[in-house]
Amino acid sequence: MSESFDIYTLIFLVLAVVIFLRLRNVLGRRTGSERPPYDPYSAQDAGNAGQSGSQDTVVPLPRSRGAGGRDDMQDDLEQRIGGYAPKGSPLAQGLTDIAQVDRSFAPEEFIQGAKAAYEMIVMAFAGGDKRTLRQLLSRDVYDGFVSAIVERENRSESVETSFVGIDKADIIEAELKNKVAQVTVKFVSELITATRDQEGRIIEGDPKKVREVTDIWTFSREASSSDPNWKLVATEAAN
Repeated sequence: MSESFDIYTLIFLVLAVVIFLRLRNVLGRRTGSERPPYDPYSAQDAGNAGQSGSQDTVVPLPRSRGAGGRDDMQDDLEQRIGGYAPKGSPLAQGLTDIAQVDRSFAPEEFIQGAKAAYEMIVMAFAGGDKRTLRQLLSRDVYDGFVSAIVERENRSESVETSFVGIDKADIIEAELKNKVAQVTVKFVSELITATRDQEGRIIEGDPKKVREVTDIWTFSREASSSDPNWKLVATEAAN
């Protein structure tokens, strides 16, 4: 039994030595062409002393307009805005003004966020969720919403709302004034809503009927702020 163990041990040792020697041949030798570890301080010294014309001291410079500079940035900006506003229109100019101050602004992403905010606000208002509304509304709009909720509660009325979906959400106005961005969106949504009195009787709406609702809402934020959140600052019902 011990002889068998010794034979296997010897075989494993031979294999280990062979593998080690092969790895050493491949990885363990320096050819003289390896790149040395990067040293930022020595790189600066080389740049300061690089008057000999050696290519080792070349420092990459910002790309020119033709290679991804201002022209390319402008083209990218126009492409992002082009799908949401006619070129040369006041709306396009407003979106451009915002995007030039807030480099993170993109109409497509803004619309997606506005849709999510619209649904949250509609459902929070129906449910009397003041905490959610406080996070999404400006002070003036919040006070108006809360006043309507309190009046509804004083009348012992309740609202049943089902959010079916948003058919359209179009940016119709955009403006940058004193570094404050304002974007107005026209929403066309479908809701099922009904208001019941204290006795449970329906006094407004229909719990079985889908209703088309058009709202015009304006969102605002300070364009240079680190806070990415927009707040609803104005509402208008188109129907």
